[in-house]
Amino acid sequence: MLRLWRDYLRRGAGELVSPPSIDASPVETLVHRYVEYLRKDRGLAEHSVRVYSPLVRDFLADQLAKVDCVSPCEFDAPIIRNFLIERSRNRSSECTRLLATALRSFFRFLFLRGDTPIDLSAAVPTVRRWAQSAVCTFLSPQEIERLLAVPDRSTAGGRRDYAILLLLARLGLRAGEIVTLELDDIDWRSAELVVRGKGQILQRLPLLADVGEALPCYLRNDRGAAITRRVFVRLQAPRAGLAGPAAVGHIVRRVLAQAGVRPASRGAAHLFRHSLAT
Repeated sequence: MLRLWRDYLRRGAGELVSPPSIDASPVETLVHRYVEYLRKDRGLAEHSVRVYSPLVRDFLADQLAKVDCVSPCEFDAPIIRNFLIERSRNRSSECTRLLATALRSFFRFLFLRGDTPIDLSAAVPTVRRWAQSAVCTFLSPQEIERLLAVPDRSTAGGRRDYAILLLLARLGLRAGEIVTLELDDIDWRSAELVVRGKGQILQRLPLLADVGEALPCYLRNDRGAAITRRVFVRLQAPRAGLAGPAAVGHIVRRVLAQAGVRPASRGAAHLFRHSLAT
């Protein structure tokens, strides 16, 4: 909290905050270049960057511990295969699949930048994943209405949560899309929302009647002055945007518990997307 307060005071005083120093180790230097590639060249969402980078860092740190150096030109198929097999022990198939995807992306980056003579992304083993092995969990229309009735719309927090739930239930937005929604993305004249989806794809969705009533109610009465252009902000100072998709998931899990709805799925916010599609 003290760190957040200090940063808030610095921004208010117009002081320049020095950028965080980057570890000059070979591992961190390579990871930093890879992260910049994901953000600028691939246009990945910040959540995906935060998922991929630790997995790649783990691979590079493992190589540094074994051979005492990190040289991309020395990487080969046996090194990749052995690392993946070693890390897949006692892990779910989904975790292993995610690791393989991150490594495939990393080796494609090395080849594009000329750090490896051949594209080693094809050397990353494919992790078997059964398609449509189970029906996606979804909520019935009656359960959706029960959840929408939970937020107390006589309070600021209740009005904000109700607007978020409507965006999930009526438009099927992802949690990350709700977090990054900005004031300029709402076109009141044409009754449309501009949504920034995966891969920086822009989509225009209709601003439905109940959503179009809930958003102005929250914006006029509860959002107040904030240091961000994000639509949804925190209830307590500093009045910044929500921390990330996990914040929306936390809201949904709380509403699910209050409504007594216990879906057979680990996901929270994505349940509404599956339900709308169903």
